[in-house]
Amino acid sequence: MNTHLLALQLMAVQGCLGAFDTLYHHELTEALPGRASARLELRIHALRSVIYCAMYVGLACWRFNGLWAVALLLVFAVEIGLTLWDFVVEDQTRLLPATERVTHTVLTLNGGAFIALLALNAGESMTLPTALAWEPHGLLSAFLLLCGAGVGLSGVRDAFAARALARQAARPQPPALRFGATGCAVLLTGATGFIGQKLVRALLADGHRVTLLSRQPRAAAWLFDGRVECVNDLAQLPPARRIDVVINLAGARILGWRWSEARQAALRVSRIGLTRKVVSWIAAADHKPALMLSASAIGYYGIQARGDDTVLTESDAPQPMFMSDLCREWEEAAGTAAAYGVRVACMRFGLVLGTQGALPMMLLPVKLGMGGPLGDGRQWLSWIHVDDVIAGIAHLWTSGEGGAYNFTAPESLPQAGFNRVAAKVLKRPYWLPTPGWPMRLALGEQADLLLEGQRVAPAKLLASGFAFRHPTLAGALASLS
Repeated sequence: MNTHLLALQLMAVQGCLGAFDTLYHHELTEALPGRASARLELRIHALRSVIYCAMYVGLACWRFNGLWAVALLLVFAVEIGLTLWDFVVEDQTRLLPATERVTHTVLTLNGGAFIALLALNAGESMTLPTALAWEPHGLLSAFLLLCGAGVGLSGVRDAFAARALARQAARPQPPALRFGATGCAVLLTGATGFIGQKLVRALLADGHRVTLLSRQPRAAAWLFDGRVECVNDLAQLPPARRIDVVINLAGARILGWRWSEARQAALRVSRIGLTRKVVSWIAAADHKPALMLSASAIGYYGIQARGDDTVLTESDAPQPMFMSDLCREWEEAAGTAAAYGVRVACMRFGLVLGTQGALPMMLLPVKLGMGGPLGDGRQWLSWIHVDDVIAGIAHLWTSGEGGAYNFTAPESLPQAGFNRVAAKVLKRPYWLPTPGWPMRLALGEQADLLLEGQRVAPAKLLASGFAFRHPTLAGALASLS
């Protein structure tokens, strides 16, 4: 058996597993690049990625002989040390989901196998003259080189993310928010999303008692250091339980698989179905909450034809299309709480800018120097900084009015203008257009979220006296970079 070739094959498997772990866990479900507590973990990942990049590129087509074999053994030792350090840091800073734990176990076993095989071959290689002997393996070598490039880019991504988080930590923090009378009992859904995480910490800092409804209560409790109560079913809250304010942010990620009938049904259940359950709990509660703040989105307005510069406000009507129907039904479900004397305010979110959420992936092409318009770039993009979202929630808490509110900044831009400003803030070129038809082909109607838009103004927030901390895109992006 050619154990060296077997080791390279196991390295290829490691590359596939590592790509899955990075894309699905680190980027999608855990969103590590935007999580302040993951700064050290990201630095370790960046160092490991440099080592793996060198290993993949070096071993793809060359055999390490003599002193090069000794150097390879030293690299293995460093990698093992970094892996163990990574495990310790992960366990100290976050509760890993089951799929990530399983993936890490498989990665560890597979990595140990290929390192052991290469180490066994190193004994013979050390007896040979020092050299990098050319030894390509066809398509396998090509795939290993591809893995090396991918893990290298991942390392760059993690290094930039760690640096950005360090800058964020060094910046002066915004003043603490007041959410009305201290000591209110708050029931919150969607707390583990990036808006929810910031909101929970702001509520705790203001002295409120927070109860979270979460499908993973143990992970949610870990996320907030055990300072919140977590339940996975509203039945765990008896009718006698006093809740003063309900904040409903829950909803499955809208951008993902195509909007098939099954996917549309799942999105409705996660938004409308859950909201109805919350209202049913309110109906049965002995003490009715004074306020319910419920999430919605500017998808309520449907899409705006490119070239149409009309400014949309809360008085504009929805359109007969899925994204519009979803938001309308979501708001209607929340509105039924008004029958029990609850003041209901629906927050129609635009694109929320923060170190988590959609923005990091949107800015990645710009950071790599490949920024440019998406599609024809004329679609309107209405956005809001996450700090203004939290401040807006505090404002509605005390404003005394219900109804729908657009949570967007006063400044909206065409998508091309958005990327042009981002490139200027990040000091990157703006030159490479991205065609829209591949997204349309892959995502179907869902592509409207990226290729169409709405020019939405926060008319009611401004009329009620709310002052935006980040009214312009350049300032908002600068605060996050």
